[in-house]
Amino acid sequence: MKPKQAGFLVCGLCALAGGAQAQPVMAPTPSTVSLTPPAITALGPGEMQVFPPDSAVASYLEAVHPLQWGPVSLRPHVNYQFSYGSGIQSSPGQQQTTVEQSFSPGVLFVLGAHWTLDYTPTFTFYSDKNFQNTVGHSLILSGGTVYDDWSLGLSQGFTDSSSPQVQTGAQTDEQTYSTHLSASHAFNSKVSVDLGVSQDFNFPSGYQSSKEWSTLDWVNYELWPRLVVGAGAGAGYTIATPDSMNEQLQGRVQWRATDKMSLALSGGTEFTQFTDGGESPLISPIFSSSIQYQPAEQTQFSLAAGRTVETSYYQNQITENTSVSAELNQRLFQRYFLNVAGAYNWTTYVGAADNASVNSPGEYYSITVRLSTTVLKRGSVGVFYSYSQNITDQAGLAYSSNQVGFNVGYRF
Repeated sequence: MKPKQAGFLVCGLCALAGGAQAQPVMAPTPSTVSLTPPAITALGPGEMQVFPPDSAVASYLEAVHPLQWGPVSLRPHVNYQFSYGSGIQSSPGQQQTTVEQSFSPGVLFVLGAHWTLDYTPTFTFYSDKNFQNTVGHSLILSGGTVYDDWSLGLSQGFTDSSSPQVQTGAQTDEQTYSTHLSASHAFNSKVSVDLGVSQDFNFPSGYQSSKEWSTLDWVNYELWPRLVVGAGAGAGYTIATPDSMNEQLQGRVQWRATDKMSLALSGGTEFTQFTDGGESPLISPIFSSSIQYQPAEQTQFSLAAGRTVETSYYQNQITENTSVSAELNQRLFQRYFLNVAGAYNWTTYVGAADNASVNSPGEYYSITVRLSTTVLKRGSVGVFYSYSQNITDQAGLAYSSNQVGFNVGYRF
């Protein structure tokens, strides 16, 4: 079980490991640089990925940089975003029209071939006085290495943010801490294991905090090249109101059907038990699926769907979330990039304690269209339009929003 509402899974095969994310109302600031170090970008058994790695980012990370001392280099990056939006909720039931401006200057430390550390503050300003101007922080350490026949990975993240959220219907201050350890080992040409341990802490101001420790481990078998099946088992413990324990049993299939298409599917059952005064044990189906399709070099399409069980922002409740998303990336005239992304999420609240009242279910839709181009080799300029709607009978949480804006970014 993960804290908060699940993030929409729009990244192909990464849907198998997609984490939970709060859904901001305002359009997110685009990333200006990948933080994944070259040491841990392996494609996995049978080279399942259809979409090629970002060679521009890889060259950027590996190139000698003026701010480099031995194996350590500093890579500053900066992004500015302007958006004008209507239907943005400052508090439940109070929708505003506002300009949002965000400025994100950051620095990426490349620590040899195995580690990266990125720190990015974000200064956000609203024209409507019902919102608070804020300073957010993001710190990400990630790395990987090989020891004997084992591939090892570590990521540690911290975020401090304040933004309008779908689940709360208001601008919500929130701090998250996440730690993830992974290990992969191939016993022979057919059999391998993927092991993972996670720690996730979430502290939203005015809402339920949660702390979770979990593990999910897989045994994989390659039936033939580009077709891998696996069996997984996991367990977790969550401190919330009430506390809970959970176990998972899953199976998965990863298939590189052609050079232009890959498919991934995992699914099974999650068993949840609540402590001290909690509701009866819950048995929930869970799954995650994705398709990557690249019909031409300049065209990429991905489709993903999933169902998860997660800790709610509200005490004595958990959420069951079903999501579907699609994304199209198209290069136009060699130098322009069109991105169209859409998502649907159905959320049902389930009582976790005896006689607990629960929120009404909700449906969330969103679509974003972005057109961007590169400038001065390492810069980017883009314009976007975004529409989102939350449909629910829960008082103060229903809304519809339109946003339009642009962003400018550069990585040194």
